[in-house]
Amino acid sequence: MLRIGLTGGIGSGKSTVSARLAELGAVVVDADKIAREVVEPGEPALEQIRERFGDAVFAADGALDRPALGRVVFGDPQALADLEGITHPAIWRRTAERFARAEAEGAKVGVHDMPLLVEKAMAGEYHLVVVVHTDEEVRLRRLVELRGMPLEEARSRIAAQATDEQRRAAADVLLDNNGTPEEIAAQVDRLWEERVTPFADNLAAGRRREREPVITLADPDVTWTQQAQRQLARLAHALGDRALTLDHIGSTAVPGLVAKDVLDLQVGVESMAAADATDFVAALEAAGFPRVEGYVADTPRVHGGAPVSWPKRFHGNCDPGVAVHVHVREVGSPGWRWALLFRDWLRAEPAAREEYAAVKRGVETQRLSMEDYAEAKEPWFDGIHDRLEVWARESGWTPEGR
Repeated sequence: MLRIGLTGGIGSGKSTVSARLAELGAVVVDADKIAREVVEPGEPALEQIRERFGDAVFAADGALDRPALGRVVFGDPQALADLEGITHPAIWRRTAERFARAEAEGAKVGVHDMPLLVEKAMAGEYHLVVVVHTDEEVRLRRLVELRGMPLEEARSRIAAQATDEQRRAAADVLLDNNGTPEEIAAQVDRLWEERVTPFADNLAAGRRREREPVITLADPDVTWTQQAQRQLARLAHALGDRALTLDHIGSTAVPGLVAKDVLDLQVGVESMAAADATDFVAALEAAGFPRVEGYVADTPRVHGGAPVSWPKRFHGNCDPGVAVHVHVREVGSPGWRWALLFRDWLRAEPAAREEYAAVKRGVETQRLSMEDYAEAKEPWFDGIHDRLEVWARESGWTPEGR
């Protein structure tokens, strides 16, 4: 099941987006609703709260007095930590149960309506993060006029949350909700049709996204780094300590360099046997990175007069909105080292960047497929080996110090 993390600042209209996604067929799990459910009368967490905070945070009917509890924990880090220690395990357990039930019942898309997704650094847990953006002035007006919230309280609530910049950095998709309900609904519908549905279909089939038939280079994109960081967070969450290193490599990792609009990521593992383990492959597939068969090794490279094999495993991605190539290599192997050295050389040497850009532009004119494009650049790659090694020695470069 495709997992979408949906977030936005208070007053952004996130509930409007989640309601529309539910109408389109998604199963929506609302974090705020679950947080209220787990402290209802009869719930174990409620009794734990009574034991920790006493009767003063309860109403006469036995229900939790939320404002009273808020006054107790506000400004008291230990009290807040104690409360979260009681409620969070119950919240995450119930959330997991809801999604597991939805998947067992055949749901293709699950949406986690999570206000604190950015604050809790949870972006890597989802296949896709959707952020509802609304200007602060609009949010303030909505909170005051529609919710009856005092202006200063509204300002304080907004200031306590993540900034717009932090939410943008976490967003795979940014929905602008400064307009009318009809306009935001139209954005959600396009997102569903153009990205969510094909993404869910690819994920269910274990199929990588459709590739462009001919390579086209793109001008440098300042968002490539943030895009790569989001994908690396997903790999880190999926693999845990099975990934010894995680790096953004290739041309999109070099500021100012023209590149295919493809994020090349390198996962360093203990051995190729670890990369072939069933649980490793399954974890990447579940995270939206299916194994691409036929890439059991790089083409042997001739350096120093002798061919050197650079084994790797290769995974693509399911998301039609972004192209990701995941190269899995053994830490310390020649291929693993070279990918990092080449990236850092290009970052450090403007002349090398210009030279490589010219090579890429020349090859682009041949209108080649991905495989033929890579092969056409091989003579240049083979010719720069000694230059890279000289630079590494003179600069003191090491993989550990990258």
